[in-house]
Amino acid sequence: MLYHLFEYLKQNFDFPGVGLFRYISVRSIMSVIFALLISLTAGKYIIACLKRKQITDLGEKTGENGKSGTPTMGGLMIIMSLLVSALLLCDLTNLYVQLLIVATLWLSIIGFLDDMLKLRQKAGMTETRFVRFLGKLQRKDKDGMKGKLKVYGQVGLGLIVGLALYMSDKAVIVEMTQVPPGTEQTEQIEDLGYIRHVKSTKTTIPFLKDNLFDYAWLTPLKGEAGQKAGWLVYILVAIFIVTAVSNGTNLTDGRDGLATGTVAIAGITLGILAYLSGNIIYARYLNIMYIPNSGEMVIFMAGMIGALIGFLWYNAYPAQIFMGDVGSLTLGGIVAVFALMIRVELLLIILCGVFLAESISVIIQRLWYRHTRIRATKKMIAEGKYKQGDTVQGERVFVRAPLHDHYIYNRKDVNGRILLRNPKEPIAEPKVVVRFWIISILLAVLTVITLKIR
Repeated sequence: MLYHLFEYLKQNFDFPGVGLFRYISVRSIMSVIFALLISLTAGKYIIACLKRKQITDLGEKTGENGKSGTPTMGGLMIIMSLLVSALLLCDLTNLYVQLLIVATLWLSIIGFLDDMLKLRQKAGMTETRFVRFLGKLQRKDKDGMKGKLKVYGQVGLGLIVGLALYMSDKAVIVEMTQVPPGTEQTEQIEDLGYIRHVKSTKTTIPFLKDNLFDYAWLTPLKGEAGQKAGWLVYILVAIFIVTAVSNGTNLTDGRDGLATGTVAIAGITLGILAYLSGNIIYARYLNIMYIPNSGEMVIFMAGMIGALIGFLWYNAYPAQIFMGDVGSLTLGGIVAVFALMIRVELLLIILCGVFLAESISVIIQRLWYRHTRIRATKKMIAEGKYKQGDTVQGERVFVRAPLHDHYIYNRKDVNGRILLRNPKEPIAEPKVVVRFWIISILLAVLTVITLKIR
């Protein structure tokens, strides 16, 4: 809104100094500061309000220090700070900014309902029309939203983003033939006659020629039909990316500051890539696509980073507040949608390696435990040792899953065989969190470096 106000003043009154608001760098710095200050200032009041309303974590998010009773749903603090900053400083006519705002609101509603359902079951709530509505979304014998409803919501967002990028004339990439002589390094070029704006299903991927991959290559069709089929593949990829990254972030949010720090590191990297994608010189140098108007997304991401830093002030060990699903699902979705719009979604395999490892560890743990339990049950039946009602333990790959819990929990407290022998003793939670941050930083650096690999 401030951006549009200053644009109006510039065009109609030519006030001195208002032209500064046209610079992405200036608004990005302001976005970080605004979101940080809002988050820091509002944080203590939000924590007090959540405690007063008894919106606290009641589960076994414990370890040695017993964190039951810590306020949750702190993601609302992040979302509020981010949206206020974005609405004030972003160009709200920009398609990419609009999609990021939609993604934020969409997933925050899903996460909010999921958190409320957990509170409803564990703490009990006064029976109201809203509480009865929540009951229809509740899992049977489990806390939280029905899994399929959560996935439907994530799929819906992926579909919206994919279709918007397909149908909008504003979502284009630029195919370049040459850079005009004398072009300054800092100049953001829209059209110099040497480039053309095209709708494309191309994306950035290292190790291939020109660092480009076209989803249309995955279809047997050619020509216009092949391009349309390529968009169908792209939309399916968008759905998968949004679902996978938001769930991966949700799983990572299990320790104080872990998800906050890793998302911030990924966000900084994506913000840098978006800025470079909006500049024809830098885009050519790094072999990434030049995407007009993608620079505006940097301001949105700067707001998210500022909000995360402010939230980390309260979320660092020992946490005064947890972000809850309303925060983790939303942040993961923003990262996914942002990457899709600057065409680096395939690089998330590297950049979001921590989220990927957390998700894979859960899948491996569940599948192996189920397999070995069934195998042990069949063996006991064959030997005549099994009795109706007996509890059969399966084997575990990790002490606990997700992966971060494997290092924190004591293996002596877990029944059954554990395949991974290290570490033999639990590692302090703050040390595990910082080590995961370091890994995230290394993965972020590797992500950028891969763009220069021919």
